[in-house]
Amino acid sequence: MKPIQLPLGVRLRDDATFANFYPGANAAALGYVERLCDVDAGWTESLIYLWGAHGVGRSHLMQAACLKFEQRDELAVYLPLADVAVHGIALLDNLERCELVCLDDLEAVAGQPIWEEALFHLFNRLRDSGRKLLLSANTSPRELKIKLPDLKSRLTLALVFQLQGLSDEDKLRALQLRASRRGLHMSEEVGRFILTRGERSMNALFDLLEELDQASLQAQRKLTIPFLKETLGW
Repeated sequence: MKPIQLPLGVRLRDDATFANFYPGANAAALGYVERLCDVDAGWTESLIYLWGAHGVGRSHLMQAACLKFEQRDELAVYLPLADVAVHGIALLDNLERCELVCLDDLEAVAGQPIWEEALFHLFNRLRDSGRKLLLSANTSPRELKIKLPDLKSRLTLALVFQLQGLSDEDKLRALQLRASRRGLHMSEEVGRFILTRGERSMNALFDLLEELDQASLQAQRKLTIPFLKETLGW
């Protein structure tokens, strides 16, 4: 059988774990994705569809699922279609060899007949092989601009979760959780200061935290408001 060949540049983030995911209003989605990854749960669900705006955690959950399978030395693949679709439908060849397939950004190929046909056949191969499929898009299955009726029908079989953005209070807790995972203590005062001064998307906040982590380690200083002002020029 041909080996699975993936485009260069597709890497899982080491920090995209279930433990690092602050669920907020998305606890149900987190729980079911974790169950999808639990071989001992005796759960037969094999198709989950996550949708929501950019930055709500769809990609994080998908990569966390892949990491979970890889920790058990099981083959899993994560394809961010918005980035890799340029490589063509050959990306989908032989993916039924994987225990888990994660297809992110489905909207990037929706409405393209060649991709829709290839996805339909992949879904069938995964189902026939007893594999698991995790899907993600910026809109619901009903609103996704799929033209192939058979593919549209397959999507209706998925367990669907809409991911919600975090409230300001949840963003604070998410920052504190991520900081603690890095061995940093972030007080509420410091966290709220970041939220009032920095960009508000979680990706930007986590990138900022990484910058602060490196600066704190280098300077051997704790996260305080004076340190943030000095480091970030705020």
